[in-house]
Parts: sequence; structure tokens; C-alpha cells
Amino acid sequence: MARALAVRDGKLVAVGTRAEVKAAAGPGAREVELGPATVVPGLVDAHAHIHGLGRSLTTARLEKAPSVDEVLRRLSQAPASSFQGDWLLGKGWDQNEWPGGAFPGRAELDARFPTTPVFLTRVDHHAAWVNGEALRRAGITRDTVDPAGGRILKDARGEPTGVLVDNAMDVVAAAIPPPTRAQLETRLKAALERCAQVGLTGVHDAGMDLDAFRLLQEWDAAGRLPLRVYAMAAGQGEERHAYLEQGPWRGRMLAMRSVKFLADGALGSRGAALHEDYCDEAGQRGLLLMPPEELEARARAFMKKGFQVCIHAIGDRANTLVLDVLLRASAETGTQALRHRVEHAQILTLEDIRRLGAAGLVASVQPTHATSDMPWAESRLGAERLKGAYAWRSLSDAGAHLALGSDFPIENPDVLAGLYAAVTRQDAAGRPEGGWRPEERLTPAEALEGFTVGPAWASFEESRRGRLVPGLDADFVALSVDPLEGPARALVDARVVATVVAGAEVYRAPHVD
Repeated sequence: MARALAVRDGKLVAVGTRAEVKAAAGPGAREVELGPATVVPGLVDAHAHIHGLGRSLTTARLEKAPSVDEVLRRLSQAPASSFQGDWLLGKGWDQNEWPGGAFPGRAELDARFPTTPVFLTRVDHHAAWVNGEALRRAGITRDTVDPAGGRILKDARGEPTGVLVDNAMDVVAAAIPPPTRAQLETRLKAALERCAQVGLTGVHDAGMDLDAFRLLQEWDAAGRLPLRVYAMAAGQGEERHAYLEQGPWRGRMLAMRSVKFLADGALGSRGAALHEDYCDEAGQRGLLLMPPEELEARARAFMKKGFQVCIHAIGDRANTLVLDVLLRASAETGTQALRHRVEHAQILTLEDIRRLGAAGLVASVQPTHATSDMPWAESRLGAERLKGAYAWRSLSDAGAHLALGSDFPIENPDVLAGLYAAVTRQDAAGRPEGGWRPEERLTPAEALEGFTVGPAWASFEESRRGRLVPGLDADFVALSVDPLEGPARALVDARVVATVVAGAEVYRAPHVD
């Protein structure tokens, strides 16, 4: 514990008592009094989507809508920024929030929007709900077959229902006009401002599209990038060739030395690839979004260019595949030192938890996914598979390097909610009592390390940030509560007092009496 710190030229020069810090700062130093606030190292979200957050902040917001009728009401009041070309975009619907929990259909959208194409992304970004006009423009009919790694849901008559899962989304998305530069700038600016407000000094962007990366490069060169961004190249589509040609890149606040692939879909849309059937849908085992041999070939190509490889894996079958790929390809390319990552590491067999830990890989996990999924996860997986699901304690004990994040905008970017979920495994109302599978909780110190030291390690920056030590970057956050010594419950209503990056204040909360 220390009472003060001093900053010069973006670095910490002293941490200790007031007298020690004043002496180190020298006469004339500007003093900032934070009162009862607690200062912690800069908080970093280790898995998030900046452009996705900006899009969700500026298009129709459907999170927590309790019914299809409420979705339609929100769409009818959508702001002009919800349109990309003449397409109406929205994000955040979740059929698990609705009576019956069934996927929606196109009929409701067609009745309200007969000629305007509508594209609504599910909360997990692994399914889309579209109307008939969107299907028409994409050329999808009853005769269209499922693309590899995707599903076009059809009704009993064989007609598309309007729900597309994983790679099937891309067929319609390809028909949407790209955002204008002005739209992209507005979205990125809104997302970065929101990140600063919630106490983030850095973000690991999990699969950045090329246009967004080029714009952030411009902002970084001009000194306009307020937060540190560790970008993963988008490895799924054709843009990967440009990233491979460029190779790892580093600026002042922006770096790209990693690549992101997706092995499978998400649990909520039953796209997560499982070894055995879903308990609530016989015959369905999820989707692999890329043939295993193609995934391995791409991973090997990026490893050879010096990229850290990060692979999305939700289901236990996907995690087995990803571990096989990472361990084999890194051994063949001699790149074990590149700290390859399993993004989500959500449902694993107990043997794969052991393998991941023994290899010292990064397990990039999201605490709020567990508290969001806990009402229905067992119905998807059954009790036996839950033993290796959302298993942060087991992963850490096995030797994995934990890096915590939110996966925003799938979850909110609120890092305090992530800290709370990590140490309690409860929702904001304190349910269930004692926490969901409480044996997998983290201690408050481990949770804080997961948002500080963990992301620093996972981005090769442990010698520059992640701790409050003289000589390191002056990235820190002032909180209204003590996340280590205070009650975990206090995190629910806590607020960020100030966010500082490289010694510059990028957010200060309005004064509250």
C-alpha cells in the first residue's frame, strides 16, 4: 500500500508515502488530490471489439429486450445512425430473454419493414436475425444450402426463417454497404470514450478489420489515440493477406503482433462445437467455422511471420482442436515463446485444462460470460460438462496465464462488473447465494491481476506496465472503492473517479457531492 505516486514524461518516478513522492517530484510539481479514492494499475480488457462497441453504441440497441414486440418498438425508434446505406442495423437480441426462449422469425420484421433490409446481430455476434428483404438482396432462398461452418435456419416448409448462425451471417453481411469513413470515425471515437469512462487504459482488440486499423494508425501517428490498443489481425477473411504482408507492427499507443482466428461459434446460439450432442437439441453438436487443416495452415503461416496466434474456442471439441493446433504448429515453427492464446477457453475437458496449463498458454477468459450464461448453461451442456466450463480457478491452478476481459460489446465494457463476477460468480443482485460453481472463483488479488498483470503478459508488456512501479508507464485508474480490501458487493455500485494513460488524464468523473 502506498499513499502517493509521481509522474514525469509519462512514467512513474516514485510510489510511496506523500513525503517520499513529493521529494522525488521536486518543487513546483502539480499536485492532484484524489481524496478517498483507491488507485490501481491501469485496467486492460484482454478480449474486446472496439469497432463492434462503437457500432452498438450508435445503432439500434436491443440488449435486454424482454420480447420480440420490444425489439420491434426499439427498431421503430432507431436513430438515423442505425442505418448503413439503407440497411437498418441493430445488435443485442437474445431469445433466452424471451418467453419460451425460441429463435425469432422473419415474419415479424417483414410486417414492420417490408422494403427496408434489416440485419440484427444476436448478443453473442454468432447469429443474425434478418427480414425477407435482406434475404432477397443476399440471394438466399429455400434452395440455398448451408455454407461451411454456418446454418440457415428453415421452417417445416423449408423456407428460411430469417435466423442465420455463424458463417451463414456472412452471406447477408456481404450485401451490406461498408460504413463510410465518417461513420467509422464516429464509432471508434464513441467506443474509446466509453472505454475511458469505465476505467480502461488499454484494450486487446480481438480481430480488427483493416479499415479500423488504418484509421487508428492515423490517430496514433497524430497523437489522437487516448488508450493503448493491442490489436489482433482479423484472420478469418481475405484481409489476413494484407496483415501477413505487413507483418507485426508497433506505434506509440497502437500495436499489432497477434492474429485472431475463430474455431467455432457460441453456446447461446448452439454454434459452440461440442464432442457430444447438446442436451437441449439432440443431433446438434455445433459448428467448426474452418476446416481443421485450414486453421492449422493459417496459424502456422502467421507464426512463421512472428505473430502471436489467438484462437476463439468455446466448445470442448473446439478447445481440443485449438490445443492440438497451437501445440503442434508452435513446436514445428519453434514459436512457443510467442505466448499463443486460447480466446474464451470456455468449455474444456479436464484433460484439456491440464494440457493448456502444462503448455503455459494464455487463457483469455471473460468473467461476465459465466454470470450471463449461468441461467441456461446447464440445460445446454448437462452437469458433467459443466465441470470444465468457465473454469478459471482450474485453469490457473493448471499453470495457464489468465488474462481477463469482457468480450464487449457482447457484454458491457464495465471492468468493475468483470472484477465482481470473477470473485463472486454472482449476478448484480447477488444470485445465486454463494456463487455459481464457487470453487472456480478467483481471489480479489487474482481478479485484479487478471485485468492488469495478465493482459500485460499476454501482450509482451510486463516490463512496461501492469504494476505501479517506478520506471513503468504511468497508466492507472482511481476507483471509488478498494477492490482488494473492500467487500466485493461494493463493486456493483462503484464508480471510476479518473483514468490516466501515459500520465495524461483521459477521463475524470463529474464531481458528486
